[in-house]
Amino acid sequence: MPMPNKLYNILVPIDFTPKNKWAIAKAVELSNTFHCNVHLVYVSGRGNASFNRSRNKNQETALKKLEQLKATYKQQLCGEGVLEISVLSGNRQQQLAKYIEQYEMDIVVTGLSKFNLLHRIASSISISRLAKKSQIPVLAVRSSGLVCHYKKIVLPVSGELPMRQIRLAALLGRAFKSTVYFVSLRNHADHNNQNVIDMALELVQSISTIPVQCFLLEGQNLAKSTLEFSKKINADLIMVNPVKDFRLPGLWNRLTNKLLSYGSKIPVVTVNNESARG
Repeated sequence: MPMPNKLYNILVPIDFTPKNKWAIAKAVELSNTFHCNVHLVYVSGRGNASFNRSRNKNQETALKKLEQLKATYKQQLCGEGVLEISVLSGNRQQQLAKYIEQYEMDIVVTGLSKFNLLHRIASSISISRLAKKSQIPVLAVRSSGLVCHYKKIVLPVSGELPMRQIRLAALLGRAFKSTVYFVSLRNHADHNNQNVIDMALELVQSISTIPVQCFLLEGQNLAKSTLEFSKKINADLIMVNPVKDFRLPGLWNRLTNKLLSYGSKIPVVTVNNESARG
């Protein structure tokens, strides 16, 4: 699924926790920039027949809460976008992926837990799985990571050309007049990695006039070096791939989980670099 040239529909998964407010606020900001629609979607868990009555009551309660959120946030929409609400039933990941495909969502915006490390790791795994299953970007924001623009976008490069991240960076860059920063580790900058950075630079320049800078970073850990660099330049957004598997110990070495699990205030967008739906 190729990256669109603009955003038309934004999905915000709702579970009625405080982090939803950060996600909705960010979705509204993007909607006002791109004049696109915002979809607030709640998925209730599935149960057997004996739980049907309580599940129906839960869905009714959820719908009322969604209507309250809609009444609150639709007043903040100042573009051409509208705010939609839906209550679904079943497996959360499956239902969200189905909704994304059926209604042609372009990006998911979710709040990232600010609880302990285990909560953050669980959130990062969920985000990665959704990015892989839905094939669209998933933007994770924290309460203190809300900005009204993305002037500095950091994109770590390692091993292969991140086509879809580059196209999304160009899309956001045109809207926010951003600078894109390609980063890689100096001691890993072999001939192949340097070629990838060069190709990434050429691709951005072929589809956009936004400024691009390339940096080779010191260190042994791309996630840590990327985060340190992003903080140093006051970056507004970091782009990463979803993790490829969730088995230990590989989980702890994955770039995405480290960036999402660290206590960074910088929003992270997870973009699956594979082009076809799985």
